[in-house]
This record gives sequence, structure tokens and C-alpha cells, in this order.
Amino acid sequence: MPEINFQIQWPDDDIQSCYSPSLVVKQYFTNGTEYELADFVEKSRTALNIASDRVKEAYGFSCGRALTQIQQIEAKASQYENLVAPKVRFLKFLDS
Repeated sequence: MPEINFQIQWPDDDIQSCYSPSLVVKQYFTNGTEYELADFVEKSRTALNIASDRVKEAYGFSCGRALTQIQQIEAKASQYENLVAPKVRFLKFLDS
């Protein structure tokens, strides 16, 4: 199963590399695009859950790294919820 990493930039300009066990994230994000914080979290949750489910279908178990990535994104996003109109910039996919 092809995996992919991607980079995002949080509202405080912190840059984070993220992981997906599936290319499905390419259906949810576009390089260089800014997303409202809540929208970004929801798209991440959806895409990474689908990716984890694809691993489960192929190998019989969910992808722990994808589920951990969701938790990390949600935890980091919670730091910015009190900002006025916080946005996350999807910088790029890091194709190997």
C-alpha cells in the first residue's frame, strides 16, 4: 500500500510533517491551500480514518500510525481554537 507524508503550517507558522498510509489524502488536500482550522481537522480525520480502514481491509488491522496522526492533529489544533479565524496551510505532499 503506498504511503505518503505531507507538510502543513499551523497558524503560528509552526511546520509539521504528517503521515498517511494511503494516498487517499490527495483527494482531500491541495498543495499551497489554506484551510479553516475546523475544516482542516475534519478533512484530516476523514482522510486518515479512510486510510486506516484501507490498511485494515488489506492486512486485518487498523493503522496505528494513522490513528496517532489524527490524535496529534486534533491536539495541536486545540491550541489555536481561541484565535480569530485560524487557518492551516497545506504546504505540500512529500512524495518519495
